[in-house]
Amino acid sequence: MTTFSLDPGPDQIAVRDWLHGFAADVIRPAAAEWDEREETPWPIIQEAAKLGIYSLDFYAQQFFDPSGVGIPIAMEELFWGDAGIALAITGTTLAAVAVLANGTEEQIGTWAPQMFGTPEDVKVAAFCSSEPDAGSDVSALRTRAVYDEAKDEWVINGTKTWATNGGIAHVHVVVATVDPELGSRGQASFVIPPGTKGLSQGQKFKKHGIRASHTAEVVLDGVRVPGHCLLGGKEKLDARLARAREGTRGGGKNAAMATFEASRPAVGAQAIGIARAAYEVALDYAGTRVQFGRPIIENQGVAFQLADMKTRIDAARLLVWRASWMAVNNRPFTSAEGSMSKLYAGETARFVTAQAMQILGGNGFTREYPVERMHRDSAIYTVFEGTSEIQRLVIARAISGAPIR
Repeated sequence: MTTFSLDPGPDQIAVRDWLHGFAADVIRPAAAEWDEREETPWPIIQEAAKLGIYSLDFYAQQFFDPSGVGIPIAMEELFWGDAGIALAITGTTLAAVAVLANGTEEQIGTWAPQMFGTPEDVKVAAFCSSEPDAGSDVSALRTRAVYDEAKDEWVINGTKTWATNGGIAHVHVVVATVDPELGSRGQASFVIPPGTKGLSQGQKFKKHGIRASHTAEVVLDGVRVPGHCLLGGKEKLDARLARAREGTRGGGKNAAMATFEASRPAVGAQAIGIARAAYEVALDYAGTRVQFGRPIIENQGVAFQLADMKTRIDAARLLVWRASWMAVNNRPFTSAEGSMSKLYAGETARFVTAQAMQILGGNGFTREYPVERMHRDSAIYTVFEGTSEIQRLVIARAISGAPIR
C-alpha cells in the first residue's frame, strides 16, 4: 500500500506537464471550432494517438499508478484544455473501465485494445447503460438479454440513450437485464463486437455543452453475440444470480454501478479541469480590466469571489485525490468517498464557471471569451454518471445505513 501524498512524484509531474502542453497547444486552439461544428474531432483524437495520449497503454499506466493520482492529473489537464474535445479523447475509457471492472483477463486482453485502434486507424468505444425510461434508476432497465443455449449466444433487444460515442463506436459495452425479477441484481454487461448485425445508431443529440463529444441513442434489434461476450462469463453470472434469488449476501455488484464506482473520481477530476480553466481566465481578466481607475481585482466584491473559487477548486481536488488513492489501495468507500468527490467537483465546476462569467460581465456572456463555453460544458457534471441528487443519496445511505429513498 502506498502512502497518501499531496506531492506528486517526478513521473506524475512529467505526465502533467506533457498533457498540459498538448492541451494548450492542440486542444485549446481548436476548442471553439469543434464546439460550433458539434462533430467528433477525429484529427485531434488521431494526433493524441500519435503522441501516445489516446492509447490503452497510456491509460493503463495512469490507472495502475500506485500513487493513485495518475488518472485525476491526466483528466484535469486535458479538460483544462476543453471539455468537449477532452471527452472525445477520453470517452472510450468508460467502456474500457466497464471491461476492467466486470471482465475476465482474457476478455480484457481481447477487447480493451480494440477499443482504441491504432494511431493510423483510431477507434472509439461506447458504454451503454442509460435508457429513455431508466437513467438514475438503473433497476428500471428494459434492455433484455436472453440466452440461446443451443447456439451459445445471447440475444439482446432494447434502446440505449445518452451513450458517449454511441453508434460510431468500434466496440459497444451494453448493460442488459437477464433476470427481470431480480431488478438491478439481475443485470449483466455484454461486449458487442464491431460489425454485429442489429445494432444501429438512433438519434444524435444536439447538446447544451460538451458539443465535440458525440452523444446518441443506440438501438439493439435482435442483436446476437457469442457467449464469450458476456463479461465475467456465464458460470460467474449463474452463481451470482443464484445467490441473488436466495436472498443471500454476496450477490455481486450491479454491472452498471461497478463501472460508475470506478469512474466517479475521474469524472470529478474532469470537472476540476473545467473549473480551474474558468478561474484562471477570470483571475487574469480581473487583474487587467480597469474600471473606476483601478483593476477590478482591487474590489473586495471581485477578489472575494476569486478567493471562494480557488478554495473550492482545491477542496474538490483533495476529495478526488483521496478517493483515487483509496481505490488504488483497495480501501472501501465506507462513506461513499467516490460519490463525495464527484458531487463536490461537479457542483464546484458549475459554481466557478458561473462566477467567472459574472466577473467578466458582458464579455463573459459572449463567445469572444471561453468562459461561456466552459459554463455550458460544466452543466453536465451535476447530471451524468449520477446526478448530484443521486450522489447525495448514495452518500446519505452510506453514512446512515438507512434505506433512504
